[in-house]
Amino acid sequence: MRDAVLRLRGGAAVAALLVFVVGAGVSGCKKETTGSAGPEESAAGGAALAAVDSLTVKGRAPKTGYSRERFGTAWADTDSNRCDTRDDILKRDLKDVKFSDGTCKVSSGILSPDPYGGQDVAFARGRSLVDIDHLVALSDAWQKGAKYWDASKRIALANDPLNLRAVGASANRSKGDGDTATWLPPNKAYRCTYVAAQVAVKKKYGLWVTAAEKAAMKKVLSGCPGQKLPSGGNPTQAPKRFHAN
Repeated sequence: MRDAVLRLRGGAAVAALLVFVVGAGVSGCKKETTGSAGPEESAAGGAALAAVDSLTVKGRAPKTGYSRERFGTAWADTDSNRCDTRDDILKRDLKDVKFSDGTCKVSSGILSPDPYGGQDVAFARGRSLVDIDHLVALSDAWQKGAKYWDASKRIALANDPLNLRAVGASANRSKGDGDTATWLPPNKAYRCTYVAAQVAVKKKYGLWVTAAEKAAMKKVLSGCPGQKLPSGGNPTQAPKRFHAN
């Protein structure tokens, strides 16, 4: 009888331990941020430097067949919040935002500071000195895997807040479709954040990097080994109602 009681108590203890461990695992999980709120630094994502080694290395494919239209209509409302993607990013990244209609169409604000140039830049609709930059340029993405995707995934990349920043037009116009090996923001203080975001986008979408690009990413991130990999953004497939040529 005594042995049976001990076995019963032992089984109950094991069960209680399992409940505690499983419960701790659930409570410790971090939900990924989605939607137009954009990226966040995620401890669960680990260091951006380590993530570089997870990227496939290949040569740059020809640009043949690329056009902006292959990524759908510019600034499509893929998150279905009734504001286009451009206004979503302006609302997220600008300060002192004013609207021309409700809380959607941004009429003015201040980019403080411009992450690329380091200075404050005023935004005024129609005569703006602010661009919305694709951190991973669409042409670069086309040459590193997006050419082979379906339209839904290309549209998702073009409108994903994880891949978008409001930046000063002056610095951005010098970027073109450059990758980390060929262009970095003039503002050196932003380079770790910029490269970590490119790594995050390429990892999320399965885009490859060139050998030179990988080396450049590691060079920048080696100077900030604690830089976290951003997470969040939208799903990698756009809703079926969106189409691209």
